[in-house]
Amino acid sequence: MNIPKTSFPRVVIIGGGFAGLELAKRLGKQDLQVVMLDRHNYHTFQPLLYQVTTGGLEPDSIAYPIRKVLKNYPNSYFRLAEVEQVVPEKKIIKTDIGEITYDYLVIATGSRTNYFGNEAVKNNGMAMKTIPQSLNLRSLILENFEQALLTNNLDRRNALMNFVIVGAGPTGVELAGALAEIKKGILPKDYPDLDIRQMQINLVQGTDRILDAMSPKASKKAAEFLEKLGVNIWTGTIVTNYDGYTVATNADLSFETETLIWTAGVEGATLKGIDGKDLVARGNRVKVDEFNQVEGFKDIFAIGDVAYMPTEKYPHGHPMMAQPAIQQGKLLGSNLVKYIQGKPMKPFRYFDKGSMATVGRNKAVVDLPHWKFQGVFAWFVWIFVHLFALIGFKNKMVVFVNWLYNYIRFDREARLIIRPYKKKGREAAVKKEAEQ
Repeated sequence: MNIPKTSFPRVVIIGGGFAGLELAKRLGKQDLQVVMLDRHNYHTFQPLLYQVTTGGLEPDSIAYPIRKVLKNYPNSYFRLAEVEQVVPEKKIIKTDIGEITYDYLVIATGSRTNYFGNEAVKNNGMAMKTIPQSLNLRSLILENFEQALLTNNLDRRNALMNFVIVGAGPTGVELAGALAEIKKGILPKDYPDLDIRQMQINLVQGTDRILDAMSPKASKKAAEFLEKLGVNIWTGTIVTNYDGYTVATNADLSFETETLIWTAGVEGATLKGIDGKDLVARGNRVKVDEFNQVEGFKDIFAIGDVAYMPTEKYPHGHPMMAQPAIQQGKLLGSNLVKYIQGKPMKPFRYFDKGSMATVGRNKAVVDLPHWKFQGVFAWFVWIFVHLFALIGFKNKMVVFVNWLYNYIRFDREARLIIRPYKKKGREAAVKKEAEQ
């Protein structure tokens, strides 16, 4: 990889997400050589992926070059690489561009979509975990309306305009709200020769309420907001199969749709070599101690979504969200220096700053540790928090200007099919149309 040799200990960080990037910034000014590996050369602000999907933002508004973050640290290096395997016995990492050795390894690979063993949904549904996936989904949504204009089959047209979102956590709720706003204010103007009133947005949740990780009050209010926007909410319903056209559930309920969006859960993105049964716990996450040290290893750490650190308050590990990842990255930045110097490390204690979700225009729900509120003020709080959390002044300004323009004009100008997407399973719909 042409990483120069140095007398400083080498710390390799795998993953440029919230946790990895925060750690790299903390270690960059220390007497260490820091090497970051990632399959993308940018950091993704995942909480706003749904806005790329629905045309509210362009992808470069929520992405930031990793090299630009590391450029101020002379002993920090970045390599664009797909990690294939870790060999702990030899302290070697094997990638698609070669091998690299480490003195200390930090796994910050984040999470990936969890289909819970449902291969049919995995093959025929759509995920929304990365920028490429969001762009594919944006293209598919717009292509559906273009196709709906061309078919004379009413059932096929309805299936093209029917959207099923599986999973009613913050991502699913925010996506449903955004689609409802598009249905209300944008699509009737873009497609005047389509009856947009026939467009259906179905939000399917396996538990008895949406936003079940938030307070009951937030869940109830979010449900009210969505229902007023015309979203159909189905709780206590589990999707069992999807062939690309028909969605089957565990209840006496099915949907005909050409777009199933899976936001029902994530699992840790473990690596080969650190994925043995004794190392991996619930949610496919790597077991770590209170210092984020991987069990059984003195020189390997894991932080963020991929780290499983059960505590009395969080018996199943910390929430797989940005805040725990950022806090673990910050703490490990000081702990690793202490560890190398032979000093005692500080145990991780997660400070829950709260959670929030927006539900369309002027509507949001916010749960803070000592205060819970909903409505317009919650929406402004949501906007401020997300603008503040974005990396880079330019990104903050671009997103703010986009939001201001969209709010005033009630428009989303990024509804572009930049790269057409050919959906798996579309043959089933075409075949069904031909049979009819």
